[in-house]
Amino acid sequence: MTGALRRLFSSPTRPSLRKALPFVAAGLIAASGQAPLSLWWLGLAGFALVFYFFTRAASPGAAAWLGWCFGAGYFAGALFWIVEPFLVDVARHGWMAPFALVFLSGGLALIWATAFGLAARFSPGLRGLGLIVLWSAAEMLRAVLFTGFPWALAGYIWTDHPIVQLAALGGPHLLTFATFAIAGLPFILRPVPGGVAALGVLAAGWVYGMAALSDAPPAQTGKTVRLIQPNAAQNLKWKRDMVPVFLQRQLDLTASPAETAPDLVIWPETAIAYRLSLAEPVLREISAAAKGVPVILGANDVIDEAFHNTLAVLDEGGAVQSAYHKHHLVPFGEYIPFGDFLRQFGINGLAARDGAGYASGPGPRLINIPGIGSALPLICYEVIFPRNFRTETRPDLMIQITNDAWFGNLSGPYQHLAQARVRAVEQGLPLIRAANTGVSAVIGPQGRVLAATALNEAAVLDAPVPAALPATPYARFGDWPMRALLLVLLVLALTVRRGLRD
Repeated sequence: MTGALRRLFSSPTRPSLRKALPFVAAGLIAASGQAPLSLWWLGLAGFALVFYFFTRAASPGAAAWLGWCFGAGYFAGALFWIVEPFLVDVARHGWMAPFALVFLSGGLALIWATAFGLAARFSPGLRGLGLIVLWSAAEMLRAVLFTGFPWALAGYIWTDHPIVQLAALGGPHLLTFATFAIAGLPFILRPVPGGVAALGVLAAGWVYGMAALSDAPPAQTGKTVRLIQPNAAQNLKWKRDMVPVFLQRQLDLTASPAETAPDLVIWPETAIAYRLSLAEPVLREISAAAKGVPVILGANDVIDEAFHNTLAVLDEGGAVQSAYHKHHLVPFGEYIPFGDFLRQFGINGLAARDGAGYASGPGPRLINIPGIGSALPLICYEVIFPRNFRTETRPDLMIQITNDAWFGNLSGPYQHLAQARVRAVEQGLPLIRAANTGVSAVIGPQGRVLAATALNEAAVLDAPVPAALPATPYARFGDWPMRALLLVLLVLALTVRRGLRD
């Protein structure tokens, strides 16, 4: 039995299905750390397992193959929700679903395979450190490459754990670096000192997180927000006979009695099916239902013949006081790369309206909400990018409107919520999100969910608005400290490698 296991887990020398299965399985185990399972300890075990395999890789090519197999398993397990948007209209898009998962998982795994292959070129004593550094750098690259897709970053396994508070210091990439360090140290050093070092990093992060959470809870602003969750199924949302049904549902939820009158009402992304510039009667009706308090809602708008996914702030009379146009669009969802060419063949984004994709807005900007303060508006996908939170003036809070009906009912909505929680920790700011099908929530500046709706329920949520904490180190410096750390470690490793050769 022992001999059979040794052969099964031995160094991969060439690609084969038999030897790929343990590596794919380790990736699936690592993915269990992501929401909704959030089994950080099991996810960490999956990452530790791949370090064990890596230390036994026979060559850089074998290490790259190991990294690809592990990554393919990880991304398939963490991102299987990606098939859900293609199932909204099965007749038109259903055939694309398996290809989307295969190509996305396999493509992202190539980034990890590169890091594994390069790390294996270091001397045996430096390989493990090289992998921690290069793998962390690969995750940073994934956040920006081809507009970026930093979903299911390795460090997000700590979202429900005190260690997530490290994000206030170094953002999600510090969480990722800590994850790889904890998982890899027992295999980089000798087992006993390596295990002690890994436990030391884990304990240090835990203690820091508990200390941050033990501080007095943030003060309340004395304001109340009302979140409207209409639960409009995506396959019904734009049907002509259902448009008035969902509109009336939101109006009724908005006008429902409240123990404390809200100071702000927020409807989700694309909450109304009318172009913003042509919706004046509807907007006045919405404002009347809100009894004159400011309303934030999502709608489509047309500017210079281009469609925009828009967040609008209505004043007490229903007039648009200010508007924000989504600038970080979803590739293959809200627009198609080389779309002008592909549109000739009838290929459009999944979320496109009137046969065309969306145009991007000018970039992040703050909006002023009467009686509430300044807010950073975010529409759906934009919340997963920490770089979208860099503004010259620090806001009082962050507001996300989203239509998570695209993400299905299993993991997608919960992973989206988890990333919003990490953004709150990074910035030390409250984040309020209104989601069409859920989860709508008020998130405190330490990432705690203070109030939330259930998934797939029409609901209204009234909750107090928490105050902001002082600006965090990450809010001030962004990713530059982590970039510098990884660069210094890489230079040191290369210097030692050269010295060993000499």
